Amino acid sequence: MESLLILAPIGAIVALLFAIYLAFSIIKKNDEGSPDVVEIAEAIREGARAYLKRQYKGVAIFFIVIFVILLIMSFMGYLAKPVPFAFITGGIFSGLAGFFGMTIATNSSARTAMAARDSLNKGLRVAFSAGAVMGLVVVGLGLLNLSIWYFALNAAYADLPDLERIQNVTSIMLTLGMGASSMALFARVGGGIFTKAADVGADLVGKVEANIPEDDPRNPAVIADNVGDNVGDVAGMGADLYESYLGSIIATSALAVSAGLGVAGATAPLIIAGVGILCSIVGTFFVKTTEDADQAKLLGALRRGTITSSVLVAILAFFLVRGLLGVENIGVYWAVLSGLVAGIIIGNVTEYYTSDQYKPTRNIAASSATGPATVIISGIAVGMSSTVVPVVVVAASILISFFLAGGSQNFNMGLYGIAISAVGMLSTLGITLATDAYGPVADNAGGIAEMTHQPSFVRDRTDALDALGNTTAATGKGFAIGSAALTALALIASFIDQVNLIAVRENIPLEWDLSLINPKVLVGLFIGAMLPFLFSAMTMEAVGRAAQKIVMEVRRQFKEIAGLMEGTAKPDYASCVDICTKAAQKEMLPPALIAIISPIVVGLIVGVEGVAGLLGGATASGFLLAIMMSNAGGAWDNAKKYIEGGAYNGKGSDNHKAAVTGDTVGDPFKDTSGPSVNILIKLISMVAIVFAALILQNSLL
Repeated sequence: MESLLILAPIGAIVALLFAIYLAFSIIKKNDEGSPDVVEIAEAIREGARAYLKRQYKGVAIFFIVIFVILLIMSFMGYLAKPVPFAFITGGIFSGLAGFFGMTIATNSSARTAMAARDSLNKGLRVAFSAGAVMGLVVVGLGLLNLSIWYFALNAAYADLPDLERIQNVTSIMLTLGMGASSMALFARVGGGIFTKAADVGADLVGKVEANIPEDDPRNPAVIADNVGDNVGDVAGMGADLYESYLGSIIATSALAVSAGLGVAGATAPLIIAGVGILCSIVGTFFVKTTEDADQAKLLGALRRGTITSSVLVAILAFFLVRGLLGVENIGVYWAVLSGLVAGIIIGNVTEYYTSDQYKPTRNIAASSATGPATVIISGIAVGMSSTVVPVVVVAASILISFFLAGGSQNFNMGLYGIAISAVGMLSTLGITLATDAYGPVADNAGGIAEMTHQPSFVRDRTDALDALGNTTAATGKGFAIGSAALTALALIASFIDQVNLIAVRENIPLEWDLSLINPKVLVGLFIGAMLPFLFSAMTMEAVGRAAQKIVMEVRRQFKEIAGLMEGTAKPDYASCVDICTKAAQKEMLPPALIAIISPIVVGLIVGVEGVAGLLGGATASGFLLAIMMSNAGGAWDNAKKYIEGGAYNGKGSDNHKAAVTGDTVGDPFKDTSGPSVNILIKLISMVAIVFAALILQNSLL
């Protein structure tokens, strides 16, 4: 059954080939529209390309510095020689996933708007196909990267006994996750700062002060806003889930040896991931709708695809686990299933708290009658209360996975069960990410329809797709955060496992004391719990500073460009794109350095027990904070759109202005700080694992 490992590279290659097919189908079969539509679309593409080019140049310097540090450590004996190169490829593949996803998104938005002229279903298919390209590129590149390294390292260590060989292979591959996490954090933070600075600036001056519609071509920040949707919600989200995908698979493989599952246990997550890709591709064919579809039917169309994929994985995983690990370890299958179900439940709960079809968001809209303050209070309350069910679901998944995998008899087997539940949750990422990345494409399509004065029915259709996109984006963020929690737990277990292996290899006496009365653990716990709050504060302040510059620039253009408000003069879109780009590059480095430096500093002072406490504290507080901020932001956004749809006096009313204020506060919540926190908690764990030998041998206490 170990020969089934070939399914991993096959699944990866099929995903990439199908993504190429979809991309060419979108571009070749769908017209981009008249010259004015093409002009707007090209401006968005140019802005997105310019941003990514500048970001990758800056990130390249960071990667070179870390590569040199890892190289020095490898020559000093702290790390294996291939580790620095694994770090680099982890980052490169993550960057490629974001680049390809953003490229197809910026080439699909205008085509979605034009497709919506023909029918709602055609618009849905184009936008969803663009999202599917993003999803399939992420899982395809991720699993291809893992497969290449696994086969190469397996051959390099072929002379070693099986268990020792797998330990070496998985230890090195963990560094892939550190590279991917580093790139993801830069993509999420930088993209989040860009998109929300533009969005906040455009809304505050355009909607509130100038009283012009969203995406009005007179607004100088409107192109920057559309560019931001792509660099933040497509490239950023893609890099985010790419590193979750890698992290869960690698962490599970690394825990296989100590769980007593050997080579079969190490290869099982790779095989399940490969099958999950094939199931995701099947699911994409089930996404279609009728012309008279309302929000419920549109959402049902997307759900049909994800549920089909999940059911297929649930069936096939049973036979894979039984064949690979034997009937005696069939409990591992239930761990996979618990993760799969947990992901679906968290997505549905997120939808409940953020969709305007349900009470929480409608209550926020109702609170607009008494002004912005009550809108903000209601939104924060919704965000806080939305943490309850996801925590219970993740807790239940942890217990189910641990005990059904055999944790009561073999503790390490239980840890393997928790890790593989994260693999189960992310096994259908190809289609789950498609439903998320679809949102920015639909949003941009609406903006292009507005800016090029398309017939009202086109904007109505793109608005329907965009409103659905807000819900799927919020659901996607919930899914990303839930998977981050399980992945982070698996990485904590991998950190402890790696420290034990290093201690044995280096003949270092080690007795773990991870009880809460150990002051080292307690210190780490408090510092870890604080880090997500510090990180969020830094990223929100960065958005605020960048947004202030955009507000001043938009006000200046409205004041100084004669005929701009009348529509007889053209705004300087490029200046706003440039301001956002420079601000994002300048502001993204300090928050990212927190994740790199904190586990090393804490470890060198209080040792590996302090680091274990740090990882636990960061995971617990980061999980809750990320859910609260993402859901509050999503609820504020949809409350505003609910009012714009005609409720509570509609657009331009005092209710609407209050809701816009809430949405403005929620923008950095849901698109910058909240989603970035889940990368933070995984990157801290990855750094701790990579630097475990240095910490173990050089801590002060």
